[in-house]
Amino acid sequence: MQFPTTLHTANITVTQATIAAYAELTDDFNPIHLDAEFAAGTPMGRPIAHGTMSLCLLWQCLGNSFPAQALQTMQLDIRFVKPVYIGDELTAGGEAVGDASGRWSVWVRGQDGTDRIVGLVSMLPR
Repeated sequence: MQFPTTLHTANITVTQATIAAYAELTDDFNPIHLDAEFAAGTPMGRPIAHGTMSLCLLWQCLGNSFPAQALQTMQLDIRFVKPVYIGDELTAGGEAVGDASGRWSVWVRGQDGTDRIVGLVSMLPR
């Protein structure tokens, strides 16, 4: 299999409606995501998007870059490094590590260029 050196990106603009729909989908109604008054009293200072919503964007990037069967042999190791807020425009992408032998550095970035998620995806042997 020929591996890509650059992954196809996936994008989303985070809105209150997106966060509310994701809460419904996942049954995660934590007030840090949905209640501005509650969130104002937290270290975040305002509502944040669900971390797994950004992670789903990263999986969309991988799904755009590889055939479905390849996704079954991937291991993803990530860190959430910065929260995502309403209005953030996110892009998920990545690039091959070294000789493109089945490892990619992956990220989800905001419109300001800062990473929200960073990590590594590796193709595991079958």
